[in-house]
Amino acid sequence: MNTIKTDSSAPKKGRSHLATLQTLGHYLWVAGRIDLKSRVVIAFILLIMAEVASVYTPYLLKFIVDDMTGDVNPIIVMPAGLIVAFGVARVLTQAFAELRDAVFAKVGQHAIRQVALNTFRHLHQLSLRFHLDRQTGGLSRAIERGTKGIDFLLRFMLFNIIPTLLKILFICGILLVQYGWVMSLITFVTLVAYIYFTLAITEWRLQFRRTMNEKDSEANTKAIDSLLNFETVKYFGNETHEARRFDRALAGYEKAAVRSNTTLAYLNIGQGVIISIGLVAVMLLSAKGVVNGIYTVGDFVAIHSFLMLLVQPLNFLGFVYREIKQSLVDMEQMFELLTVSREIDDHPDAKPLAAGGGEVEFHNVDFGYEKKRQILHGLSFRVPPGKKIAIVGPSGAGKSTISRILFRFYDVDAGYVTIDGQKIEDITQDSLRAAIGIVPQDTVLFNDTIRYNIKYGRPDATNEEVEEAARLASIDKFIEKLPDGYETMVGERGLKLSGGEKQRVAIARTILKQPRILLFDEATSALDSHTEKEIQASLADVSKNRTTLVIAHRLSTVVDADEIIVLDNGRILERGRHHDLLARDGQYAAMWARQQEAASYQEKLEQVLD
Repeated sequence: MNTIKTDSSAPKKGRSHLATLQTLGHYLWVAGRIDLKSRVVIAFILLIMAEVASVYTPYLLKFIVDDMTGDVNPIIVMPAGLIVAFGVARVLTQAFAELRDAVFAKVGQHAIRQVALNTFRHLHQLSLRFHLDRQTGGLSRAIERGTKGIDFLLRFMLFNIIPTLLKILFICGILLVQYGWVMSLITFVTLVAYIYFTLAITEWRLQFRRTMNEKDSEANTKAIDSLLNFETVKYFGNETHEARRFDRALAGYEKAAVRSNTTLAYLNIGQGVIISIGLVAVMLLSAKGVVNGIYTVGDFVAIHSFLMLLVQPLNFLGFVYREIKQSLVDMEQMFELLTVSREIDDHPDAKPLAAGGGEVEFHNVDFGYEKKRQILHGLSFRVPPGKKIAIVGPSGAGKSTISRILFRFYDVDAGYVTIDGQKIEDITQDSLRAAIGIVPQDTVLFNDTIRYNIKYGRPDATNEEVEEAARLASIDKFIEKLPDGYETMVGERGLKLSGGEKQRVAIARTILKQPRILLFDEATSALDSHTEKEIQASLADVSKNRTTLVIAHRLSTVVDADEIIVLDNGRILERGRHHDLLARDGQYAAMWARQQEAASYQEKLEQVLD
């Protein structure tokens, strides 16, 4: 018996920023990539060189001022060498910083690309249960915000936070050695007070950012959902209703954004007060030293320059730190998606599906989406190679669940399923799904060309093979009449095509896949009777000599099946060929009578309307 593993639908709460940074670190220091690691090292060396050149400029300025205010007449003898050196130091500061950014650019962009790609791949590997519980709009926004957060974090943390910390270390050390511990202590206390204040207020403000993210995702999800269902909105005249739903989410975002911006003003004012107090104290102390003859005017200018080197990035640091914290919040959700366990995974010793005729067999299968709600009860049936088996029954009988189990979107609770004698849980999912082709009831197409959507069945197929598949699906003549032919765009979810045209594209896509097993899941139930007959003819041609499993509601579509299984509440009530089931006068016969009566009424109605 296989137990269903619980999908971690909700990411773990309370992920620390340190854990987020550690995860990002793996993408920056990539195992086996000497080229990327070399760039990280070179960028760090350039970073240090840029800061050394930056901190040295106040020294040069001190020497220039002392020479200019000395006994030598500055009009006759100017400290030209020092002035040139000052200019060179400033140029080197910028040059090292620009080279650092250029060297690290490939590392950063590679990290962003890999994180986004890994998240995208992981989402495709998660179970159907996870995606049914999630809203696609929210997931896409999480990835979008997360990748932008990584970009900001790399640009500002590595090249603003770290350089600023180095600058603080260098300047506090210089002040301690050159101008005494009091000057260094005042500077250090000012910086500690500034950083503490910034951390405390920013932590408090983060609650508003999280609320903004939640409301932003909610609004985006509602907008996407509404636009995807544009026709339904129009049918019921619910434009105003949709606008109200969207506006409620926007109103929540607006309220949180206002509070965020208001508290930002408080933070900026507080930071300005702290910096000004420290700056005034140091300037008074250095001015007193000049008056007492302890310092030169050049020392006063140098101390002022040192403090300006700190004040400028510290003013910016407040913004950078807030944005980094917000970026970390944005990244958390994306990285947490990578921690969601895959409910359905290949066993370590899983093997590809062996060649065979495509025999499918369910062995006493029990299944339920939830423990308290079982769908299938001891289901057993066999589809011989090359034969056609139909499963019919009322809505909710468990018919479509069979297709999801066959594709292994879910593992069964008890029993097992085999293809050509191999348990599907013992074979790789890729080889399993490659062996099965499906034409679903609701065919969803990509917003691309007809050629692309047919070719999706086998992306490496040639154009000739695509056109041959279209011919076999009886859609080639329709495509040829279109102005753009196979390059015609089908629109969002294929809405530019009719139901029958979308089904034919789905059939062509399945033909191109060349599977050994065909699965038709209510493939014609949403079509009119005329289109249904045409599609049924195409399906009959496609399924010749292939193992075929038909899940149907309309019994008229399965009268030629080698065996018909009548399902009700997850149990088999009857099984046999069409005429045998009619002769038994059981549930199948009753369903057939009701549908024939309904079809007769529909036919008369169409005659009257004509």
